[in-house]
Amino acid sequence: MIVDDHIIVRNGVRLMLGTADDIEVVAEAETAEAAMAAVHAQAIDVALIDIALPDKNGLDLLKAIRNAKPRIAVLMLSMYAEQVYAVRALKLGAAGYLTKNTPAATIAEAVRKAAAGGRHVSSTLTEQLASMIADGTVAAHETLSHRELEVLKLLAAGESLVRIAEMLHLSPSTVTTYRARILSKTGTRSNVELTRYALETGILM
Repeated sequence: MIVDDHIIVRNGVRLMLGTADDIEVVAEAETAEAAMAAVHAQAIDVALIDIALPDKNGLDLLKAIRNAKPRIAVLMLSMYAEQVYAVRALKLGAAGYLTKNTPAATIAEAVRKAAAGGRHVSSTLTEQLASMIADGTVAAHETLSHRELEVLKLLAAGESLVRIAEMLHLSPSTVTTYRARILSKTGTRSNVELTRYALETGILM
C-alpha cells in the first residue's frame, strides 16, 4: 500500500515498483483515514507511508497500523532527511525509512526486506545510530516529543501561536508551553534561532 496525499508521488512509486515482478501495489490512500480503511479491508504485507498527511501525521498512522495489524511492515517514505525522523520512526516500529529521492531499486529492495521481516537501514543512518551509541548523545530534536516536533516545524515555518493552536486543535496556552519546552531542549532563545536550527537540521525544508 502506498500512502501519500500527492497523486504524482503515488503514481511515481507505483511505476517504480511496477518494474519488480514480485511486488504488487494493491492499495493507495491519500489520507490516514483511507489508509486504515484499506488496512482492514485488504491483505497488505507492506505499507509505504509519507510523514506529512492532511489528516494525521505519518508517525501517528504508523502507530495505528502497528496496533491494528502488527504483521504489516511499515516503511516511511518522506521528503524529510533521515536525521529528522528516521530514528523516531524506527523506535515506533517502522521497518525502515526512505527519502523520496531514493532510487527505485533501493525502494524495491526495502519492500522485499520489510516483507520478509527485516529492516532497511541506510549506511548513513547506520553511522548515525553507531555515533549515538558510541557517544551516548542524541540530537536535540530527538529529545522532543512527537507533538513538540510538530509545533517546532510550524513555528519555524512562521506560523503564529494562535494559528498553530487552530491547526493542531490545541489551546494557545498549550502551544505556548510547547514553545517554551522546545526552546529549552534545543538551546535556542527565539523563533529566529529556532528557524535557523530547523533549517540546519533539515526539519524545515
